[in-house]
Amino acid sequence: MYELLKEMVNIYGATGHESRVADAVEKLLQGKADSFRRDALGSLLCEKKGTDPKGKRIMLSAHMDQIGLVVVSVEKEGFLRLMPVGYIDLAVSRTRHIAFENGVQGVLVQQPVREGEKPAMKHMFADIGADSEAEALGMVNLGDVAVYSSDCFRLGEHRVSAPAMDDRVACALLVAVMRELKECKNTVVAVFSAQEEVGCRGAGTAAWSVEPDVGIALDVTGHGDTPETKLPAVKLGEGPAIKIMDQGSISHPEVVEALLSAGRRAGVKTQREVLPFGGTDAMAMQQSRGGIPVGTVSIPCRYVHSACEVVDLRDVEGAKALILEYLK
Repeated sequence: MYELLKEMVNIYGATGHESRVADAVEKLLQGKADSFRRDALGSLLCEKKGTDPKGKRIMLSAHMDQIGLVVVSVEKEGFLRLMPVGYIDLAVSRTRHIAFENGVQGVLVQQPVREGEKPAMKHMFADIGADSEAEALGMVNLGDVAVYSSDCFRLGEHRVSAPAMDDRVACALLVAVMRELKECKNTVVAVFSAQEEVGCRGAGTAAWSVEPDVGIALDVTGHGDTPETKLPAVKLGEGPAIKIMDQGSISHPEVVEALLSAGRRAGVKTQREVLPFGGTDAMAMQQSRGGIPVGTVSIPCRYVHSACEVVDLRDVEGAKALILEYLK
C-alpha cells in the first residue's frame, strides 16, 4: 500500500488538471474493470459489471484533485501574484516549496503586513527565480497552477506524510479495492473524480451519468488526537471512520449501518465520524437526479490542506478490507 500511495501522491494533479492522475489510475487498473471512460470534466469512470442483471449499481468516488495556486499577474520584478484554487490555509503556506505542471519550482512567500492588517492572499507572492516580468512569463503563463511540491516520507512504522494525501490516499485505496475485487452480483463503478476541491463538481456529473443506487465517497477526514485538537473525535491508527454527517451531507442511516456491519464482519476496527465542517463527494452524489442514499468511508488525516498531511497505513488497509466486505 505504501508504494501505491507514494505513486499516487507524487503525480501532479491540481484541481482542473487531473489528467495525469487519471492516466496513472487507468494504467494500474487495466484488466480489473470492464470499461473505462472519462467525462467532460475529466473524471475517470471504471465499471466492473455485476453477475446479477437485476443487481444494484454502487458508485465509489475518490477525488483526484489537489488544492493549488493559480497565477493571476506578474510583478515587474518577476514575482508572481496568485489566488487559491480550493481552500489554502495561509498559516501553513508561508515559505513553502511549490511546483508547476511544467516543472518550474518556486517558493511561496508572505510579504510584510502593515500593523493591524490581517494577512490575506493579496500579501502572498511566488518567487520562481525570475528577475523580470518577461523572464517570469517565459517560465510560466497566467493561469498556470502550482501545488505544494511533492515530498512523501515515512513517520515511524505505520504513518506517511505528503501533500496531496487529500485525496490521493483514497485514490490508492480505490485502486487497491478494484484490483482485489472478485466477482459480485452488483455492478461497481469506481469514479476518480475531478474538481472536488471547488464544490464536488466531478462527482455530481459522474453520478448523473452513472445513476447509482448507492453512492459511497472515499476521502480523508480531520483529526482529534493532537494537542488542543479534539474534534472530530477521530484518531489515527484506530481504523477507518464511517461518516455520520458533515456540513455537506448527512449519510443515509442504512448505508452507515451496512458499512459498520461490513467492518465487524471483516474484523476491522471502525470509528464513527461527525465532522463539524467540510464535505465530500457524497454531497454531490446525494443530490443527483431524484436523490441517492450515500455514505462516506474516511481515512483519518492530520494537518489536512497542508504540505505535510499525515495518514496511518493501518487505517487504509482496514478501509480496504471493509469496502471489499461491503461489496461482497
